[in-house]
Amino acid sequence: MKKALVLGASGGMGSALVEELLEAGIEVVAFARTEEKLKRMFRGRAQILAGDVFSEADLHEAAKGVDVIFHAVSIPYYQWAGHQLRLMQNVINASEKAASKLVIVDNIYAYGPGMGTLIKEDAPKVPLTKKGNIRLEVENLVREAQVPWMIAHFPDFYGPNAENTVLGQTLQGAAANKRGIFIGDKRKPREYIYTPDGAKALLSLAIRPSAYGQTWNIPGAGVISGEEIIRLLKGESGYDKRVITVTKGMVRMLGLFDKMMREFVEMMYLYEQPVVLSGAKFEREIGPVPTTSYKDGIGRTMEAMAGHRS
Repeated sequence: MKKALVLGASGGMGSALVEELLEAGIEVVAFARTEEKLKRMFRGRAQILAGDVFSEADLHEAAKGVDVIFHAVSIPYYQWAGHQLRLMQNVINASEKAASKLVIVDNIYAYGPGMGTLIKEDAPKVPLTKKGNIRLEVENLVREAQVPWMIAHFPDFYGPNAENTVLGQTLQGAAANKRGIFIGDKRKPREYIYTPDGAKALLSLAIRPSAYGQTWNIPGAGVISGEEIIRLLKGESGYDKRVITVTKGMVRMLGLFDKMMREFVEMMYLYEQPVVLSGAKFEREIGPVPTTSYKDGIGRTMEAMAGHRS
């Protein structure tokens, strides 16, 4: 791989991918909607291209001459029903026209609820929700693409530039030393992945021709409860504010006034029956899954969030 296009380059996983690719000496086209943000993050290090992922012309221009397209675009839940398939088709068309490989950053929604065991790639996909079914439709669309493709499933993200994630909401409050929120039962262990770890794992797959035509599960550093996360925050930074538990009922009530919360309600099952991924296939075929401890990952994320505010 000599040149890569990262779609969604200003987001949590997208920005981590840009950094990892640059570290590996690969030329990068960093594509996102806001040029100012891209310049602040990557000026002088990557080719910056602001554009609209729903414009085929913008995507085709961005994909010229690239070997691999990394699709790390995130769109609001309330746009999923009308836009996810269209977005994926645009990306596939750009990849086919550029004759590039295609790497998809995906979540765990299509697997349905956790069953108390580690989820492997051959686990049946039985989504319970509208958004889980959309992700499965997107996966099926990718499988039909006339380019080498791979899909990587990740747990919830946290890390630098991943402010709009579930755990990111908690860490932002702590970084600002304000009263925080934690979504779901604080006692229930769940899995998260530090975005630089996810980027390292994904690049190690993307450089291997044999990894294409497959799905891959990339786990985090084990599971951790909300109570443990809050203890880490208090121990590492002296954070002493209250952290409020956001229950399903609270999300449903907020959904009466907020369309994002209205769409989030159906995803609350993930905080009652968490999905935890198995990394056995990755370890067998690639090597150890990159893992940063929650203590170190949370500390580095907090430092990055503090730097963004300064």
